[in-house]
Amino acid sequence: MKTSNFLGRDWLDPELSYTREEWDTLLDVGFELKKRFAMGQDTSGILKGKTLFTMFFNQSLRTRSTFDAGIQQLGGFHSSLEPGKTYTPARKGFDIPYKTERISDVARMLSRVGDAIAIRMYGPPAGWNYGFAHATMQEFAEYADCPVINMECDKYHPCQALADLMTIKEKFGTFKGIKLTMSFAYSGSIEKPRAVPQSVVLAAALMGMDVTLAHPEGYELDPEVVKQCEKYSKQYDGSFQVINDFDKGFKGAHVVYPKAWGAHTCFNYFDPKTGKKIKDQDHKEATRVNELAKGWMTTKKQIDMIDKNGIYMHCLPADRGQEVTDEVIDGPKSVVIDEAENRLHAHKAIMALLMGGRL
Repeated sequence: MKTSNFLGRDWLDPELSYTREEWDTLLDVGFELKKRFAMGQDTSGILKGKTLFTMFFNQSLRTRSTFDAGIQQLGGFHSSLEPGKTYTPARKGFDIPYKTERISDVARMLSRVGDAIAIRMYGPPAGWNYGFAHATMQEFAEYADCPVINMECDKYHPCQALADLMTIKEKFGTFKGIKLTMSFAYSGSIEKPRAVPQSVVLAAALMGMDVTLAHPEGYELDPEVVKQCEKYSKQYDGSFQVINDFDKGFKGAHVVYPKAWGAHTCFNYFDPKTGKKIKDQDHKEATRVNELAKGWMTTKKQIDMIDKNGIYMHCLPADRGQEVTDEVIDGPKSVVIDEAENRLHAHKAIMALLMGGRL
């Protein structure tokens, strides 16, 4: 197992920038750390004396708690830098006097006194400008001398994807031949990021799974993500298809992942180089297509269609009674708490490898 390849690298869009073999290594380390945790073994020497800075521009339960607990279990320290309580980091051209501080200054300073910077940013803090939050993290990475970790942006949620792969591997022992359906699910909120569905389909395709993306018209994912999934499916002998039929996505699937995300009209689109807006969001249209999708709720009817050994996944929090019924999410096919638990060990693997852990 080569771990030197990871030291100092960023974790921004690893679904695109890390190899399949590197994802395999991350999974191996995650499972090893989970085993040590279960056996009560001391892992405090792995990142002894290392410091992780986190910036949550958005609310969080699982990501915040597992990064915090994880760095402590590995012997390091966590410092939470809440935007608004500190000067809010700002990209060049988006400065506000006495309220913000240029990212170039923040990233360089934190690199001198810590060992990694982890950021969550999407939605309102980025003005619902699709790609703005990811570009913000890229700017941090440009100036930071330590790893920058994407804890979810408006394009990707690679931390969730790694934990999801751990869960699937635990349940089935393999990725080959596993049929995964990432499906849109209805929510009363029209404003939700695409990060989870995009990272999950990319990671699943990268591992050679048979991936189905199901959604109503109007909920298309980023065309570049779809194109990359098609490329991975050919490269790793899997399959990838997009359908607009809710029930069809469940039939015979081993893994079903019905999750709400925003219609493409709920986002603003801009040129990442100039920051100029290309297209405005259209909440009226987003509301219209969302009302048409009310039937996309997972019930026992849909779960009865999946493989007899199939599982229901969700990143949480779930909109109960809209995305899914209590009967399903609390039922025997649901692995949502196992999935959430694996966030801890996935995050420890990321930190251990990127921050120079003594494994």
